[in-house]
Amino acid sequence: MLGKMAASVAEHGEDAFRKLFRFYKRRNPPPDFSQVIDFSKTVENERVFATELDLGSLSEEDACAAGLRPVKDWRAFGLQGYPGFIFISNPFLPGSQRYWVKQCLKTYPQKPNVCNLDMHMSPTETENIWERSIESIRRKGKREPRTLLEKLRWVTLGYHYNWDTKTYSADHYSPFPLDLHSLSQNVAAACGFPGFKAEAGILNYYRSDSSLGIHVDESELDHTWPLLSFSFGQTSVFLLGGTKRQDPPTAMFMRSGDIMVMSGSSRLLYHAVPCIIPAPASDPLPSCLGQRLGKEAASDGLIEEVSEEEWEVCSKYLLTSRVNMTVRQVLGPGQTFPTTLPRVGAVAESSGYHEESGQNAKKRKSESGYEDDS
Repeated sequence: MLGKMAASVAEHGEDAFRKLFRFYKRRNPPPDFSQVIDFSKTVENERVFATELDLGSLSEEDACAAGLRPVKDWRAFGLQGYPGFIFISNPFLPGSQRYWVKQCLKTYPQKPNVCNLDMHMSPTETENIWERSIESIRRKGKREPRTLLEKLRWVTLGYHYNWDTKTYSADHYSPFPLDLHSLSQNVAAACGFPGFKAEAGILNYYRSDSSLGIHVDESELDHTWPLLSFSFGQTSVFLLGGTKRQDPPTAMFMRSGDIMVMSGSSRLLYHAVPCIIPAPASDPLPSCLGQRLGKEAASDGLIEEVSEEEWEVCSKYLLTSRVNMTVRQVLGPGQTFPTTLPRVGAVAESSGYHEESGQNAKKRKSESGYEDDS
């Protein structure tokens, strides 16, 4: 049914991507997810094929230090019609996802990194987002006001993305986190990109009614390096389209621990996240997040055990949320930033945005830094 609908839309020259985006975003009646590719299961889809990784690029010790299984044990896939796209189904060691979740919620939002709350709050008010939020989250009730942590929509790392000009610049920079750089470099090397430099990151924080609009990530000056996407928390639907909005997209589930690598011709394709899948009441958190860190990862390397007190806050947050880290290299070898920036709005159509349902949607959009595309 979904394939016929997409073909019909494309035939009439309509915006096929937006049509499917709205199909999966709708809540009443809920959408049919039967056509969404699920890489966590045995994949029976003629468009999916196993992807060979560079087994010699990353030693088992280095993989373990970043909380990853040996590369030989990763389940990696490609999609027909999307050269350069690689989907890695949760290659993380048991318990190691907890560390990256904690970094996204506690460490990375700290100054000098930039977040959406800085747009309408003073630096002193956004200095300790974690500490200002944890007690309220621990005793969370339905009528409790949203904490600063729950108001987070994005955090930028390294070269900070300018949402107005859609650019990066040399004078808007803070040191990129070493642990995330190491994780990204290891994953990129396994996918055939040794020497990848993690120079910029955008962390997106999704609530149950959030979505990420149709966009292309093209602001980086060098597109020969891949874009890496790491997902933690609740499951979402990810749509990967073509070079035009008229191209019907392919839908796939992004589950906790999944990694996507977009390189080559897939690096500049339209993509979006139309919805977060409601978790079943019987299993509100993905089972992989219930695991404790094993001795092999805890003994050495970047990954540290997350305390029970910290994980209590993280797990309560994730009951209705998803966190995504996208990491990219901005500059090629010998490249520098241009002295003249493009005019504001020059690449407006390729920008992403958070969109939320409900009466506060417009207010939250204005806080997010993203543009509307509904």
